[in-house]
Amino acid sequence: MSPPITSRATVLQPSSAQATCPRPPITHLLYLHGFRSSPQSFKARRMAAWLAAQRPDVEWFCPQLAPSPRAAMRDVFERVAHWPRETTGVVGSSLGGFYAMVVAERLGPACRAVLLNPAVHPARDLAGYVGELEAWHSDERFEFRAEDVEALRELEPADLSARERYFAVIAKGDEVLDWREMTARVAGCRVKLLDGGDHALSDFDDHLPDVLAFLGLEQTGSKG
Repeated sequence: MSPPITSRATVLQPSSAQATCPRPPITHLLYLHGFRSSPQSFKARRMAAWLAAQRPDVEWFCPQLAPSPRAAMRDVFERVAHWPRETTGVVGSSLGGFYAMVVAERLGPACRAVLLNPAVHPARDLAGYVGELEAWHSDERFEFRAEDVEALRELEPADLSARERYFAVIAKGDEVLDWREMTARVAGCRVKLLDGGDHALSDFDDHLPDVLAFLGLEQTGSKG
């Protein structure tokens, strides 16, 4: 395994006065993986392991997302429909970051969202992937259709509300997405902008404490 790509970071703070208002810690946490990825991604497994060891009281949901954006969002909203808005958080990586914005906007301004190198124009970026594809973490093949691209276009939030409840980790070294577009999309949110890094955030362990702090999570279980 290659060593993590580490980098310096600049933290951009939201200007809203509400950013300083304390929020209750998260009790329910949703993780959304990226395109062709799965709950077996490094970041998802790392967060799941931390919660199991330190905060088993937090309800954790990291589904295998359907290739169809409409089906993926339907399944997610069915699961979180009765979660308490004030203590619900969502973390999303790449396309999952886009979905995290969709979820947070739908659930309302109390829902906190962490965006890890989020896709901000997925309909445009994934239009060239229409056809049969293979998943990253298995030999499973699936069909990505033109109607799925259109669904992504329809899902895209017009704007982000209550931007102080968003935290984005963005790598200038992202080899897949343009960090400038990502940064522009989350202007006014809390942003950790990495001078280097990569799309996968191979140095995610370095950023996990910031993610957990933003969600109000502290260690209460056994260490390990």
